[in-house]
Amino acid sequence: MAFDGVTIAAVVKECRELLTGSRIYKIAQPETDELQLTLKTKSGQYHLLLSASASLPLIYLTGKTKQSPMTAPNFCMLLRKHIQNGRIVDISQPGLERIVQLDIEHLNELGDLCRKKLIVEVMGKHSNIIFCNEEDRIIDSIKHISGMVSSVREVLPGKPYFIPKPDSKEDPVSFMGGSQSEEERKNKFSTLVFQKPMPLYKAIYTSFTGFSPILAQELCFRSGLDPDRSALSYLQEELSVSADVSAGPDVPSPENTAISLLCNEFTFLMRQVIAGDFSPAIVYEGKAPAEFAAVPLRLYGASSSRAFSSISALLETYYAEKNALTRIRQRSADLRKIVQTILERTVKKYDLQLQQIKDTEKREKYRLYGELLHTYGYEAVPGAKSLEALNYYTNETVKIPLDPTLTASENAKKYFDRYGKMKRTYETLSELIVEVKEEIDHLESIAASLDIAEQESDLVEIKEELIAAGYVRRKGGARKEKITSKPFHYISSDGFHMYVGKNNFQNDELTFKFAVGNDWWFHAKKQPGSHVIVRTNGEEMPDSTFEEAAKLAAYYSKGRGQEKVEVDYVEKKHVKKPNGAKPGFVVYYTNYSMVIDSDISGIEQVTAR
Repeated sequence: MAFDGVTIAAVVKECRELLTGSRIYKIAQPETDELQLTLKTKSGQYHLLLSASASLPLIYLTGKTKQSPMTAPNFCMLLRKHIQNGRIVDISQPGLERIVQLDIEHLNELGDLCRKKLIVEVMGKHSNIIFCNEEDRIIDSIKHISGMVSSVREVLPGKPYFIPKPDSKEDPVSFMGGSQSEEERKNKFSTLVFQKPMPLYKAIYTSFTGFSPILAQELCFRSGLDPDRSALSYLQEELSVSADVSAGPDVPSPENTAISLLCNEFTFLMRQVIAGDFSPAIVYEGKAPAEFAAVPLRLYGASSSRAFSSISALLETYYAEKNALTRIRQRSADLRKIVQTILERTVKKYDLQLQQIKDTEKREKYRLYGELLHTYGYEAVPGAKSLEALNYYTNETVKIPLDPTLTASENAKKYFDRYGKMKRTYETLSELIVEVKEEIDHLESIAASLDIAEQESDLVEIKEELIAAGYVRRKGGARKEKITSKPFHYISSDGFHMYVGKNNFQNDELTFKFAVGNDWWFHAKKQPGSHVIVRTNGEEMPDSTFEEAAKLAAYYSKGRGQEKVEVDYVEKKHVKKPNGAKPGFVVYYTNYSMVIDSDISGIEQVTAR
C-alpha cells in the first residue's frame, strides 16, 4: 500500500491532537535518512519517527526508541542547536499532499521567540526532511538535491522552499471547497477524470493528488464500476445515451450514471477525510498483511481485516509484520537454494530412472523368444533371419528375429542373456525409484516447511532436519542448536484445540508423541504439507471443527491459495509410521476425505504450546 495523502491526513490528525503544544525533549538521527523526536506533553511522552528512506518513507508515533550513533550527524546537531526544547505549535498538511509540516517555536541566542518549520516529504525516492525558517528559506535538509539532480527544485541551504505542483493534478481539498454547486462539482469531476483514454482507476489517481492506485480502485468498487475500463468510454457511453431520443424510459437517470456514481463516492470519501473520520485497518491474505488504509477497503470483500484505533499503531504493526516476513525470506534464502538445487538434481535422476525402467518392458518378450527357440529351434533353417513359431501360451504365431550368423540355441542364449540383464535392471530400478520418489517427497515437504516458517527458530529446526538427512554438513566444532520452535496452535469455533506442525520433526512429534488414539489427524491429500491434530478429549467433534481443521491442513500445504484442496482425515490411531521412513512420512489405509478451500481467516490462533 502506498503511503498516500489520505494516510498522511490520518497521521496529521492524530499528531495534531496529541502533539500540539508538546516540547521537543530529544532529537536523534538513528539512520542517515531518519529522525526520531522525543516529545513531552502534559499527558506523557511520545516518540515521533520521521523517515525519508527512498524505499520506505514513514511518519508515525511509536513507543519504541532506536539506538543512535555515538557521534550525531551534522543535520541532527543543527536541529538540536535550533529547536531542542522548542514547542510544536501546529502540525499541518498542505491540501492532500504527501507532506507534513511541523511549526516549531523556540528561543534564539538572544532570547527572542522565533518560529521554524520542519517539513517531511513522504514521496518515495524523492522523500526528504527539510528544515526552514519562517520565510520558507531552507536552512538545511537531510538530503541535498542540487540542480544537477533535479531540474524542478533545488533543496540546498539558502534556497527558497516550495512544493512542486504538477499541472495535471488537482488538489482534492480545494476541489471540495468553495461555493460550487453539486452539479458544478460533477461537471468539473467529469472533465478531470472521464476525458482520459486510460483505465478508470488510473484516471482518478492521475487527476488528484494524494490518491494511490489502491484507493482509486476502492472508489471504483464502491461505485460499481470496472476500474480497468477506459474512463473515456464511460463518458462516450453517457453522451450517446443522452443523444438517443428513442431510448425513452431505458435512459439512465442522472443519479445512476457512471459519472454521478463515482463523483458521489469521491465526495463522500473526501468529506470523511476533511472531517477526520478515519477507520484504520489492515487487510490480511491468510496470515500475511496485504494492504492497509485509513479508510475501510471494501474491495477485499470477505478477507480478514484488523481494525486499529490509531493510524500510528497500524503503520507500526503493518511494517513490522512485513519486515518480519521479508527478513525470514532473506534468512531462509540459503536453505531454499540448497533444497531447490538438490530437488532439481533428484527430479532429473528420477525422470532418468523412469525412462530406464520403461526400456525394460521388453524383457518378457525376450524371455518368450528364448523359450520358443529352445522348443522349436530345430525348425530354424541355417542362415535364416527369422523363425515363425507357435506361442503355446496364447496359441498365436510369433515371428522371432534371428541372427543368421548364430545357431538357434545361440540365438536363444542371446535372448535369455538380454532378458536376464533387463530383469536385474528392472528389479534394481524398482527399489531405487521408490527411494528416489521418497527423497523427492521429503525435499518438497522441507520446501513447504520453509514457506510457512515465521521465525528464525523455525529455520533452526529445518536446518537440523537437513543436517540429519545429510544434505547439509554441520560446521566443524559447531554444536547442535537449541530447538525452541513450537507448532501453530488454533482453537476452533467450537472450542477444540488444533495443532499444526511447522516441519517434519514437529509433524512426527504431534502425530506420534502428542496426539492420542481418538484425536483426529488431517493432511492435504498427495501434497507436501503439515500434519494437523485436533485434541478431542474423548468428545464427539462437530462438523464445523472438521471443516476448520481441514482448512488448516489445506492452508499449511502446497495447495495454499487454491479454492479447492482435497484433505484426508482419520483418527490418529489409524496413522502408522513404517520402519525407517523419513521424517513426516506416514501411512494410513482407512480414511475420510473432503474438498475445501484454504482460507483460514476467522480461525482463532493462540500462542504455540
